[in-house]
Amino acid sequence: MSKQVRVRFAPSPTGALHIGGVRTALFNYLFAKKHNGVFYLRVEDTDQNRFVPGAEKYILDALEWLGISPDETVEKNEKFGPYRQSERKHLYKQYADELIASGNAYYAFDTAESLDHLRKTTETAGNTFIYNHSVRGTLDNSLNISEEETQKRIASGEDYVIRFKTPVGETLHLQDIIRGDIKFETSLLDDKVLFKSDGMPTYHLANIVDDHLMETSHVIRGEEWLPSMPLHVLLYRSFGWEAPEFAHLPLILKPVGNGKLSKRDGEKLGFPVFPLQWKTDEGTSLGYKEIGFFPDAVINFLALLGWNDGTEQEIFSLNELVEKFDLKRVNKAGAKFDPEKNKWFNHQYLQKQSDESLAEAFVQNLKSRDFSYVEMTNKAVMTKITSLIKERAHFVNEFWSLSDYFFVAPTSYDEKASKNWKEDTPDLMQQLILVMNSIEDFTSINIETIVKDWMTQNEIGMGKVMQPFRLSLVGALKGPHLFDIVEIIGKEESIKRIEKAINTL
Repeated sequence: MSKQVRVRFAPSPTGALHIGGVRTALFNYLFAKKHNGVFYLRVEDTDQNRFVPGAEKYILDALEWLGISPDETVEKNEKFGPYRQSERKHLYKQYADELIASGNAYYAFDTAESLDHLRKTTETAGNTFIYNHSVRGTLDNSLNISEEETQKRIASGEDYVIRFKTPVGETLHLQDIIRGDIKFETSLLDDKVLFKSDGMPTYHLANIVDDHLMETSHVIRGEEWLPSMPLHVLLYRSFGWEAPEFAHLPLILKPVGNGKLSKRDGEKLGFPVFPLQWKTDEGTSLGYKEIGFFPDAVINFLALLGWNDGTEQEIFSLNELVEKFDLKRVNKAGAKFDPEKNKWFNHQYLQKQSDESLAEAFVQNLKSRDFSYVEMTNKAVMTKITSLIKERAHFVNEFWSLSDYFFVAPTSYDEKASKNWKEDTPDLMQQLILVMNSIEDFTSINIETIVKDWMTQNEIGMGKVMQPFRLSLVGALKGPHLFDIVEIIGKEESIKRIEKAINTL
């Protein structure tokens, strides 16, 4: 590439960052790093009516948690600052005026009421109303009145907008890195509003001006912006600027049914659609972080929503993703969001963590549950417990339900499993207590050897002892290797639980 790669993520601070937006940021980040370029974040906050306090910080915090922070953004390496559009609004009027002067835009004074009436009249006749070449010659705009009259009306404070004057009868052949050649007929496009009399630009003008001034080389954005591509290319042409290259990413689709993934899908099916927790007056939506996802797992999962490297590989570090990422391997079709696959990725990353770090996370999780005895728990014991249960877990917050019997004796016994408690079981359990009392080296392998020798010498079937034994200690037929459990909870506690089972069952 002849010029430096500069790509941007340009969210609006109107609420929490949706996971679809995170993927857009990720693909921009990967592309920038792959080409030794710059990934910057611009806050597009020109729509002050939809501005939500705290949303900007949330977006930056989310990207930092995920490990894909921008190289340039608000108050960070502001080479082309400011990076908030609301602080750049003094720039846009001159460019709107430039389009007026070159004949590529015009003032329109039509009221909302008059346009609404015209729209309804057109629809009643069975047609679709489009404000473009087909009607602009008959409407209340500067194309139909003198320049003197136009300036007089503006000076008097009359409301107006500046519209782009879309060319007529032209076929645009535009290139998209992902979708190839795309054809647009300019006669079917509307004359978009670029600037309003309140001094604020619309998205289209601000976006183009900022991308040019910030030297954006590639615009990588969601598929929903594809219909805006011809207008944006025409704007670049009207200014005499070189347009960036475009790449429109496929949608992230609902797990069930058709359409784009929404917050409601997450609420309905019980999975997060935000990276971090988001609080509103309506309630709190938990994010990936609070539920217990590892940021690397979220990144890995999102990278494969619409992209693959052409192999069967599924687990990628961030560095591997940077090395292998190629926009030409992004799919055109939408990618269906799979919550179970999402959890599978987290399970894979959980297994890669050290037992010590997971044990520490487990202790913190238990402290959050206000378990006072956690402070007394031996670090080595917690690490051992963690090593025994982690293969069954997707999240650290599942560790308690997988290991509660290490800390607390069962208060009830699984009804189905209790059918293994036969008439002769109490006598066998009493004999087992005598065997265990005789063991001095109370380690898993030694306990197992002695207990199994006793069963062999007395011709006692394995199931007759082992299932009631596990039921006594755990309360169900679940858990890791039985003799590892016995070693960890100790001789005294093991015998106490067996006695309780004899008296209860």
